[in-house]
Amino acid sequence: MRAVLAAGLSLAVLAGCSGGSGSTPSDAPQDAPSASPSAGESADESAGESPSASASAPVVSDPVEPDLDLAESTPREDSVYPGVGDPRVDALHYDLDLTWQPRAERLTGRAVITFRATRDAPRFQLDLGAPLTVGEVTLDGEPVRFARRGKDLVLRAPIEADERHELALDYVGTPEPAPAPTTRGDFSETGFTVTRAGEVWTMQEPYGAYTWYPVNDQPSDKALYDITVHAPPRWTGVANGELTELTSDADGTTTTWQLSEPASSYLITLAIGDYAWSSNTSASGLRVDYWTPRGMDRPLDSIRTAAATVDWVETRLGDYPFDSLGLVVTDSQSAMETQTMVTLGTNDYVLSPQVVAHEIVHQWYGDQVSPSDWRDVWLNEGMTMLLQWVYEDEHGIRPLRQSLRSARSADQQLRDQYGPPGAYDRRQFGGSNIYYPPALMWNELREDLGDDEFYAVARSWPANHDNTSASREQLYDHWEAETGRELSAFFDAWIMGERTPEPGVPQG
Repeated sequence: MRAVLAAGLSLAVLAGCSGGSGSTPSDAPQDAPSASPSAGESADESAGESPSASASAPVVSDPVEPDLDLAESTPREDSVYPGVGDPRVDALHYDLDLTWQPRAERLTGRAVITFRATRDAPRFQLDLGAPLTVGEVTLDGEPVRFARRGKDLVLRAPIEADERHELALDYVGTPEPAPAPTTRGDFSETGFTVTRAGEVWTMQEPYGAYTWYPVNDQPSDKALYDITVHAPPRWTGVANGELTELTSDADGTTTTWQLSEPASSYLITLAIGDYAWSSNTSASGLRVDYWTPRGMDRPLDSIRTAAATVDWVETRLGDYPFDSLGLVVTDSQSAMETQTMVTLGTNDYVLSPQVVAHEIVHQWYGDQVSPSDWRDVWLNEGMTMLLQWVYEDEHGIRPLRQSLRSARSADQQLRDQYGPPGAYDRRQFGGSNIYYPPALMWNELREDLGDDEFYAVARSWPANHDNTSASREQLYDHWEAETGRELSAFFDAWIMGERTPEPGVPQG
């Protein structure tokens, strides 16, 4: 979710919630941490590179043929936000071709969507922002009738269970962001956002991808992506995955990005602007790309810790789960764990090493495994928040005992204000209650099991559920099976309880 800008306890960075729950909320406990790197060490130094080490131009990779079988999902109607998404559609691949004209604030798009029908139905629908005008629509090469009902794009064509189809459509218009269901101070809208200079950035948790492309906008439906962006001269379009095309001429710059492992729509990012590129490499050999506004006056050392942070996280959660990693800095106020291309805002806290660490942990918790329903967004944030606290402790930013003490003192207030982590007020998405109480829960279990067993099970969860969307019940079953303990009452007290549980893990 979005990094939550806390008034005190270190912000829980946006992990899974585009729009605000990735970083810490503004209602978090007091005693905000320092945003400086530990011991002044950057990722470049720990990985054996000088901070300026980088190739002369972005690396362009060869595209691969999408493996559609990887993207088969089990879409469901969301229990918290049922008005978004269609369980009849299992999107497998989005091929988007986008042209942005900043002066006219005009987006011209063509989308080719490969999907699997999950059941027989006389019609189906996708989500697409009402300001975007739809032109020709074809299904498997044949024209198809459609209707617009607000953001709902209803396709009047029969589909049969388990059959794969290709839907193609053209659209154009000025995208408008969607109101966010939150009271957080660092965002009030989600989706496609245009700056005064005409540049573009997007964050879209829990929904809002539909503001700029036709999509089954629910977390339970993961898909592969190829995104081509035509930007004005000197500007660059940045998206998820690996860069597979980069061309530039007098008319502008074209980039194509390929995400070859499936992602939920809230984890997709798009940024268009005047970007400079640099990179460094983790000790494990992962190149990390940095896309920053040209002439950015803040030093990059704090975000270039990302490469060393990958190494740090790998010692606890196992190998980095994807083929690429980048960070793009935008004109927002929070951060988001957008898959393989983390989106960061421009304030000092969001650009701090601990927020970068939070978003990188999300690549395992939130991206490799995503929630199948927004009631379980705490699955993303709890473990990620705990790992952020541990990172801060080990890097001299804030002692772990202080983070735990502040969180426990705030726990009851958060439950009273927002509800339990697993039954939160749907109008207050991304509140601190989905960060701190679950993080405290995981720490109780860590202290009881010991680090070795705790992190072994924490590693096996994303490894055993790679590229899926999962539920709390699946998580509970996993931890009980791996530890041989009865933990359902413990989990239920922390996740659904209206009162702060007593310290310790009940035995027996």
